[in-house]
Amino acid sequence: MKKTIILSTLVLAIVVACKSGTDSKTNVLTINLEPKSGSNVTGTATFKEKNGVVSFEAKLSGLKPGVHGIHIHEKSDCSAADAASAGGHWNPTHVKHGKWSDAEHHKGDIGNFTADTDGNATVTLKTDEWCIGCGDVNKDILGKGLIVHANPDDYTTQPTGNAGGRVACSAIIK
Repeated sequence: MKKTIILSTLVLAIVVACKSGTDSKTNVLTINLEPKSGSNVTGTATFKEKNGVVSFEAKLSGLKPGVHGIHIHEKSDCSAADAASAGGHWNPTHVKHGKWSDAEHHKGDIGNFTADTDGNATVTLKTDEWCIGCGDVNKDILGKGLIVHANPDDYTTQPTGNAGGRVACSAIIK
């Protein structure tokens, strides 16, 4: 009887520990951006998912000072010299392009950021609209491409935001 109680308690403790460990698991993916369209733009982007929220941070250099657009595109293909192989903006819900804070926006519409006078910038975003490898076609960023644009996104031109050439690209893959 004592062995059964001890064994049952041990099994229950293992089950509780495993369950609580799963809830707080952090999924991290870091990618390297490469220059495109004759630019010198490079950088890294890190996606961290914890408890259903993805934190995104990109650290970029080699940019022209000023405002630039950044988006997730539909394909993880950066093979073209101008990164056109990454396709258009990732838009699995088939809505209009817009500002991230607007009710209607592509899942890939991260927005604008400003490069300093040395051409460096950091971009951050937190969202529950993305996941890393969850398999949900409306949320999963794996298999997509991250694109940095030469110009700012105007948030109105459909479907691109008129952000200009693609100056850096990376596949979002493990």
